[in-house]
This record gives sequence, C-alpha cells and structure tokens, in this order.
Amino acid sequence: MRRAMLVFPTLLLGLACSGAAPDGADAAGASDVATAGAGAGQGTGMLSQLNLSAQSSGTEALLQAVSPVSAAVVWVSGHGATFARTLDGGEKWTASTVAGADGLQFRDVAAFDTTTAYLMSSGTGELSRIYRTDDGGTTWALQHTAEDAEAFFDCMDFWTPERGLVYGDEVDGFPFILSTTDGGAHWTRVPAAGLPAALDGEGGFAASGTCLVTGENGAAWIATGNGERARVLSTHDFGASWTAVDAPVVGGSSAGLATVQMGAAGLGIALGGRIGQDSVRTENVTITSDGGVTWQPGGPLAMEGPVYGSALVPDRIGRLVVAAGPRGLVWSEDLGQTWAVGDTLSYWAVVFVGREAGWAVGPRGRITKLSVSDG
Repeated sequence: MRRAMLVFPTLLLGLACSGAAPDGADAAGASDVATAGAGAGQGTGMLSQLNLSAQSSGTEALLQAVSPVSAAVVWVSGHGATFARTLDGGEKWTASTVAGADGLQFRDVAAFDTTTAYLMSSGTGELSRIYRTDDGGTTWALQHTAEDAEAFFDCMDFWTPERGLVYGDEVDGFPFILSTTDGGAHWTRVPAAGLPAALDGEGGFAASGTCLVTGENGAAWIATGNGERARVLSTHDFGASWTAVDAPVVGGSSAGLATVQMGAAGLGIALGGRIGQDSVRTENVTITSDGGVTWQPGGPLAMEGPVYGSALVPDRIGRLVVAAGPRGLVWSEDLGQTWAVGDTLSYWAVVFVGREAGWAVGPRGRITKLSVSDG
C-alpha cells in the first residue's frame, strides 16, 4: 500500500498522485502561454527581474533533473533513459539515451565536469539504478541496482566525485540511504543504528533530484514526504548518523516536502505540497536560519499546486529562491516570505550557478535558461 501511494502505477511517476503530468505532457494544460523572455518581476514590487529564454534540448522526453558544472557545462536527465549535455551554456544541447537502460526514468543527474556524471533511475526494486560515465556520456557503467524488492530511489547528491549519497523510500522501518566513498564502485546502506525510525510510509518524491542536498564539512539534508508529518533529516558526518526534525508544512499521504536547499550562514528552504493536486494551495514552504535545526513557515506561493524543485541563487545576499512546479516558476527575494510569478509553463527542476545563469527543465524536453538582473 505504501508503494502504491508513492508510485502512481500507470505512469510510474514516483509521485504520490494521479494528477501528475504524464511523460511529455504539461500538468498545467495545453492552453499555457510561454512567458520566456518576459522579464518577470516588473510591476510585482521585486527589486530584481527574472529573465527567461527557451532553449532547444533535442529531445521530447520529460526532463526531471538538471546539474550544472559551470555557466557553460550543464547536464540534464529524464524519462526514456534520456540525458543531455551542453558545453556552451545551452546554445547547443546534445541529447542521447543510455544503452541497455530502455524505459528507465532518470530522475536525477549529478555532473562534475565535461566527462564525469552520475545518473539515478527511479522505480520499484531493480528499476532503481545508478550509472556513471567518465567519457562524456559515450558509455555508461551500471554501478548499482537496488537489491531490495521494496527499494525506490528518490534523489542523490555528492560532496565530491568520489563521495555521495542516495536517498529512497523507507524499507524495514528506517530511511533508505546509500553511501559511497569510492566513486560509486561500492554503494552501502547506512545502518539502522545511525538512523531515526521512519514514519509509516515515509519517503521522498522523486520529482527533481533535490530532496537531498549536501553541504560543507560532511553536512547533508533530506526532505521527506508521505508520512504523517513532513520532516527534514540531517547529517554532519558524511551520512554516518542522522537526526530528524518536523517541518511546519502539510503532511499525510501524497503530501509533504519534495525539495530542500541550504545556503550560507545556515539559511535554507524546503518546499512541497499535496502532490497531484495542482489547483490546491497549502502550507508548503518552510525556512530555516540555523542550518536546519529548526524550521518556520514561509509565505504563501504565488502559484497553485505543489513545488517539485527549487534553487537558491548564489549571490552575496543568499535569499533569492526560485521554485518549480506543475503550475510554473515562482521566485522570492526574501528567502520565501513573499513570491512573484516567473512563468506559467510546467517545470520539474531548477538550478542556478549564479545570477547570470540558471536552467529549468520539464515536460516535452523543455529547457529554459534563466538569469536575474536588477529591476
């Protein structure tokens, strides 16, 4: 029953819903009108402006994750065993598929340079896998296939190309966390002795690859959902031990947190909502100023529905946030207290390397380049 809630069986979206967008479709509907290039922020009271420019991905697959190496080198991943890479900031994207991975849904990607990247697929049991390339995607090595029939991978992140974590839905009453210290040659489950007990049905929403984020000095945070209460798990010893704290957002079946980001000086944000209920507004924003020790409610979003992915824009202030969901892009200049609409097209993930360069990805191979300028 828990697995059925976290995986919509007919679409295998990994989201606890029947209303999530199918592969290649816009959740917000075919009547959406692109606002790319509109300079969102004008007339909203914002001090800056969010700029959007559509790019050609070379694929029609649903894209769910994006990983930038720099303002020039970016990797994305999605359904149909699809990945794509650009070496020039998106002027040209080269899309391809992983041989022997037909039908896999690559819900997360982690890239480190022009040649080295990881892909994580999501699905029950052996459909959850980890691949690595060291030749720019020409070949991919299958590093790990879920050994437990109940496993379901949701997201991954790394401190270095050699050291990283994968998070998945709870198995045997504890959070499912894999760790590697040798570049993925070996993936080992974190022992239960270092974990808090999982809530019944607790897991992650494999939407954008951002339900897990790593930080400095062995820190990492995980946003959970589908339990009675939404929680944020945290570690400060490279994943050896974890603590859990409740988050003041909606909880319960098919609800909770889907994405978490942590910036400098302990400033962070986590978002989610009721997955699949794209016209519903809920308490789905929570913020922290102490590195995730405590969490407080954020302000209401400027769009309906849940948030799938989010990004903190690297700048000297550290309070600029962009969030992505089936109803579009929204952004905040004050760490989630007030929000403005950036776009009304459907997106699953968003990321920035600086104010001058960010990307959002979504259905039908959608890639939109973003930047923030003074208003």
